[in-house]
Amino acid sequence: MRNEITISELAQLMNVSVHQIRYFKDKGLLLPAYISGNQYRMYSMEQIYQLAHILLLRKLGLPVQAVKACMTDFGPDEIRQMLQTSLENTQAEILRLQQLQLFIGKVLQEHRDFGQEMEAYRVKWREAVNLRRWFMLSPQTELAARQFAGKAGPELNLFEADIHYVFEGEGPAVLCTEATEEAGLLLPAGEYLCFQFLAAGEDELEQRMEQFSAYAADRTLHRTGPLVLIEKSYLSLFSQDRLHYELLQRIGTI
Repeated sequence: MRNEITISELAQLMNVSVHQIRYFKDKGLLLPAYISGNQYRMYSMEQIYQLAHILLLRKLGLPVQAVKACMTDFGPDEIRQMLQTSLENTQAEILRLQQLQLFIGKVLQEHRDFGQEMEAYRVKWREAVNLRRWFMLSPQTELAARQFAGKAGPELNLFEADIHYVFEGEGPAVLCTEATEEAGLLLPAGEYLCFQFLAAGEDELEQRMEQFSAYAADRTLHRTGPLVLIEKSYLSLFSQDRLHYELLQRIGTI
């Protein structure tokens, strides 16, 4: 009884295709133990271990040429360093996917909430939020692409964030984004009058802001602090001709 196995038996054992094994042979990575008299490629335990190593290194993301160099030239220290680097890359990818998972969940949840609360004035408790100032918008000046150039960076995907336009008195609006620590502007915890809506341009935005102020005045709500317009640009995935906004302002007793 022969001890070696055929290429098809090797493929079945290692859960790969015959084509893959032939590819590794063509690249000089995996040669058969011998070729039988009827021209079958035969593989021994040595080749099984070799193929296991090849598949592991490929799983780590190494290209074929790097796999070949690793198997022929690398010593224990180099193998250890390669695995350590792969581990660090994998951990970084896991973190990226976790952040993506949180963002997708946020978008879906906010879209559900927006559908329930759109066009309805509500008083809601909001926790304190730190804001980072980016730049000021002069009155009657529309936001332009040039103003964003160079503003964001690796630490912030600008249009995956809630963009805050903060109106303090009669002065220009300040464009801000949320910060994880104190960054110059704080929206304190408290009850806020909130209003969510869709809008397609500056005129419609101004109209909505006037309606917001009129609603608060009609109900003699005492507003304190700045008026804040939050743009949720990522929700425009669901309505590409209009943007999703939330107006809010803190209210309190006189």
